[in-house]
Amino acid sequence: MGIAGGLVAFVCIWMVSLFMVLPWGISNHLEAGEEVIPGTDPGAPVRPRMLLKVGITTLIAMLLWGVLYVVITYRLISL
Repeated sequence: MGIAGGLVAFVCIWMVSLFMVLPWGISNHLEAGEEVIPGTDPGAPVRPRMLLKVGITTLIAMLLWGVLYVVITYRLISL
């Protein structure tokens, strides 16, 4: 796997992992029992904690990319 292929694979894995991690721990204003400010969506998350989710996403993507790299480098699965 070349540098460009590895980078593209990592970005794809990272994006899929982000969409997997985004709904973790989300509660909206109605579920949290907080007042909905006029003009805001009542389904908007109270505390999205995006920095934590980006960190978790990066760790998951690095792990999955490492597995992909080993599989491709050592030809564990013939393509």
